[in-house]
Amino acid sequence: MGKVMYKPLSAVSGALAGVLAGRLFDLLWRRLGEGDSAPDPEEKYVGWGTVLLGAALEGVIYATVRAAVKRGGATGVEKVTGTWPGPAEAQAA
Repeated sequence: MGKVMYKPLSAVSGALAGVLAGRLFDLLWRRLGEGDSAPDPEEKYVGWGTVLLGAALEGVIYATVRAAVKRGGATGVEKVTGTWPGPAEAQAA
């Protein structure tokens, strides 16, 4: 039951996570004083450092928000159904 319930929840929460991550990135990028949005890598007069910083920061934010939302969704499904929706076996570190 948990896995069946998790699939649609995961799809909706994934879309919302993308929107949230985009807004969070834009807010942070503006706070850094680098403009309204990350520069396009093909913009001629933007330096390598600015382009790479924007890409790295955007990647970190998207991955972190996505992981937090997925983990939160899986935890919520487990609390409601009593079943973990993903693989339950421990990974060796």
